[in-house]
Amino acid sequence: MKEIILNMIYVCLLLISMIIPSKHALHIFQQSKYVTKRYVDWLKETLKKNKLSFVYVAFIFMSLFISNYYVTIVFLILFSLFMFNKESKKQYIKPLVYTARVKRQIVTLLVIDIILILLFLNNKYILTFTLVALIMNWLLIIVANALLLPVENMVKNYYLNDAKKILNSFKNLKKIGITGSFGKTSSKNIIQSILSEEYRSLMTPASYNTPMGITRTIREHLKPTHQIFVCEMGADHVNDIVYLSDFVKPSIGIVTSIGIQHLATFGSLEKIINEKMSLIEKLPSDGLGIINYDNEYIKKYKINNNCKIIKYGIDEEDVDYRAINIEYSTKGSKFNVKTKEGIYSFETRLLGKHNISNILAGIIISRELNIEWDDIVKAVKKIPYIEHRLEVKTINGLKFIDNAFNSNPIGAKMSLEVMKMMPNKRFIVTPGMIDLGKKQNEANYEFGYSMKDHVDIVILVGKNQTKPIKEGLDDSGFETKNIYVVDTVKEAFGLVYQMADKNDTILLENDLPDAYNV
Repeated sequence: MKEIILNMIYVCLLLISMIIPSKHALHIFQQSKYVTKRYVDWLKETLKKNKLSFVYVAFIFMSLFISNYYVTIVFLILFSLFMFNKESKKQYIKPLVYTARVKRQIVTLLVIDIILILLFLNNKYILTFTLVALIMNWLLIIVANALLLPVENMVKNYYLNDAKKILNSFKNLKKIGITGSFGKTSSKNIIQSILSEEYRSLMTPASYNTPMGITRTIREHLKPTHQIFVCEMGADHVNDIVYLSDFVKPSIGIVTSIGIQHLATFGSLEKIINEKMSLIEKLPSDGLGIINYDNEYIKKYKINNNCKIIKYGIDEEDVDYRAINIEYSTKGSKFNVKTKEGIYSFETRLLGKHNISNILAGIIISRELNIEWDDIVKAVKKIPYIEHRLEVKTINGLKFIDNAFNSNPIGAKMSLEVMKMMPNKRFIVTPGMIDLGKKQNEANYEFGYSMKDHVDIVILVGKNQTKPIKEGLDDSGFETKNIYVVDTVKEAFGLVYQMADKNDTILLENDLPDAYNV
């Protein structure tokens, strides 16, 4: 009887102790978009960087010489108290979202855990097994995902087919597809803001640019009264855009940019170019393709489609719509748009060359949908700030430019150009850029090297992640005393509040998911 009670206490304590490590594993797996390869790559990289993992392995080896149930139970009590206390103080940039899929993973993991625990119960190496059990869900989540794959595919296919039926039932709906390595979300928001002045328009919210995100938008929000559907299309693997084009069937397609973003998952720049441009090539013959001719990869690409193509740009002169005479201030931007119809003056509260480029795409669509120039000018002036994309905001009396969403080399460069024109002290807080494959260190080095004369104080978040930026700063001759390296965003804000005043400007450049803060 005593042994049964002891075993029950042990099993309960072990399951409780596994909660926080399992939650962390699920969190990272979710941030890896439930893609096993991305998750495994993160796991490998973290193990390489984290010296504590080697200490833990050594501890497991040493435990082979200790065989005591009571020692194990005391250890579990102390471990669980420590982990829950630590977790209660932790603040996440992007917390774990308990979706239906995550709940299914939790149940599957729990079943696997209980089976393994019962198999190893009363083993003489009980402490060793316990130490392994506390971290085994970091790997077992891969097994759980594989077991659940048929279920997930069945659920996914049901919702996808339902969304297709709804979309196909709206025969007069004008569908606009937007893709690009960067700028697609900003362009989508800008286009929606302009078009909604004249039309009943629906856009995919936030960064809902995957098949399931688009499906959810269609099923939950698309109504027969809508005249236009503005759909953001994301891609980090070959055939993602091809699939989404076949799914949505847009008659208007926009490619905002092409760059090395997601090079790690695509494998080559050529694959990225072909994938993004496939949106234009999948358009119907009477469709409309709108492309950013400032982008060298778009400009050089030979489009295999005879549909109407409209080119826009700022630096490039050989375009149909060009922004000229750009001026920035803390209040926003002023610029002119030169077209074959004439030259028109615009004002917007948005900052940055790339935002003006995105506005050009919105202007083109508006004209193609027969909106008058005066109405477009008024609509552009009313475009709200786009969240986390050079968004000007005041926090605790200080002026911030929030460009925290998914930084990329070109966007980061444009952010620095905006900062160069700001008065007084200029701060930048950044953890650097990710998902750039073999080009990542080089891009971050260039980013750091470019900061000189654009900002005055640099605060880097994460010593390992920002090492190339620090090297770039050092090589550029940036004042070492004005470079700070901290472990968390909270520490970075603490420094800002100590050093900045209301006349200064603080740029928040990128905000990495917790998966990358190692």
